Amino acid sequence: MPTYICITCGTQFAPSGQPPERCPICEDERQFIGLTGQQWITLDDLRATHRNTIYPESPGIWGVGSDPKFAIGQRGLLIQHSAGNILWDSISLIDNDTVTRIQALGGVSAIAVSHPHYYSSMVEWSKAFGAVPIYVHEDDRQWVQRPDPCIRFWQGETHPLSPAFTLIRIGGHFAGYQVLHGSIGSGSLFSGDLPQVCLDRRWVSFMYSYPNYLPLSATSVRRIVSTLETFEFGKLFGAFPGFVINADAKDVVRRSAERYLQALTIER
Repeated sequence: MPTYICITCGTQFAPSGQPPERCPICEDERQFIGLTGQQWITLDDLRATHRNTIYPESPGIWGVGSDPKFAIGQRGLLIQHSAGNILWDSISLIDNDTVTRIQALGGVSAIAVSHPHYYSSMVEWSKAFGAVPIYVHEDDRQWVQRPDPCIRFWQGETHPLSPAFTLIRIGGHFAGYQVLHGSIGSGSLFSGDLPQVCLDRRWVSFMYSYPNYLPLSATSVRRIVSTLETFEFGKLFGAFPGFVINADAKDVVRRSAERYLQALTIER
């Protein structure tokens, strides 16, 4: 049976003979239903219209995105490491060419996804690389639209993937929102949408809903900054191609939080 994918958010649903009646992720106030209503595409049809590009985002870190842009348009990140490569965040399209190219870079040993908007075809990706584990926080279990034994729901505030990489629950955008910290060199933070790298790379921002322009609360922002305080990171990788802060990223997060909190109190 085909696996239908929501055209607006890119989430793949469990195999079915007919498209699902609704996409709960898009019906939520953090997302949206497109002006033309709910639409679906099968993975096979997506393979016929799109291709994936793999490009260096930083030494040992490869961006994986689709051309032309599909759904939200995020890119995954293949993080190379001697203990096993990690795919951070996911995209909807997976095909034989992509698998071959990633295998040449060392394959994938584990997948971790920041939040439900980027679950996309994560189960399909897992199966393509031998049913590798997918790490998702327990607090976001309800948003998984294609349940599978390869998904590992973890609980608590941190979860080690290896001696060098740790998942951190920061909440905010979603209750189980997680970021990935790598301790190599000056440290790297893989953040997806939160903190969100801005067009001006001197800043990040904090949002509850991006398409509907709903800001995150001051309480949540303070908690996020406090949670990240114990981790060192010079670089920060956001959700989209080139959205990277290459130096002093932790200071950027601190300064940005201060500016954001001030903006909430200023009358304009």
